[in-house]
Amino acid sequence: MAVRDGGAAGRDRTGGAVVDETVSDLDLLHAHVAGDRDAFGQLFRRHRDRLWAVALRTLGDREEAADALQDAMLSAHRAADRFRGDAAVTTWLHRIVVNACLDRIRRRQTHPTVPLPDGIREPGDGVGGVEPAAPVRDHDTAMVVRDALAALPVEQRAALVLVDVQGYPVAEVARILGVAEGTVKSRCARGRARLAVALGHLRTGSDEEPGVVSNVPGVTHGNPRAARGVRSGSGRSRGPDANQEEA
Repeated sequence: MAVRDGGAAGRDRTGGAVVDETVSDLDLLHAHVAGDRDAFGQLFRRHRDRLWAVALRTLGDREEAADALQDAMLSAHRAADRFRGDAAVTTWLHRIVVNACLDRIRRRQTHPTVPLPDGIREPGDGVGGVEPAAPVRDHDTAMVVRDALAALPVEQRAALVLVDVQGYPVAEVARILGVAEGTVKSRCARGRARLAVALGHLRTGSDEEPGVVSNVPGVTHGNPRAARGVRSGSGRSRGPDANQEEA
């Protein structure tokens, strides 16, 4: 019988004791190793949403993220008896998920494919975690940001997803990635610098592509449209360029 997700206590399992929300991750992992068929499922459900978000943000593709998360949980399920306890169980789970994602990215770079664009998630579809999606009106911007994130080197992308997107402390990310805290900070700094160049046009509100500099100054959205003409070289005044894009 499955362990209940919510409430203070779970349901009785055949031949087992009552499992409730006060049971620690480590106890659940030990119970799984000891043969409890429900323990790992409850452990996964506790952390599913954040693990799914990390996989989706790292890979940028729902199907690959679902496959990576499944591969990672199978690995964790099989390797639970080798958990050394040198980090929290959730850190260990995140490390396995991130490694599964990075393996897929490296394989994708070796054998590139053209992924289909993400569709709108249907209720009950996929892994079941909460998808960190942007509002519909921001969909185009979200796609640009996702593409820019996907263009980063894999190590920088993983660090930025964990620190800036998921909000993990640098020390925790260092444990997840198995590197020094200074390395995490360095990867984040380099990744942010790349994103600043790639996404700079979003901050200015311009529709121009990154790196393209226009010689015609635009009218900012916060200022009223210029009423007076622009003086030409002949000294006569003329109206704004008819080709000036509407604000």
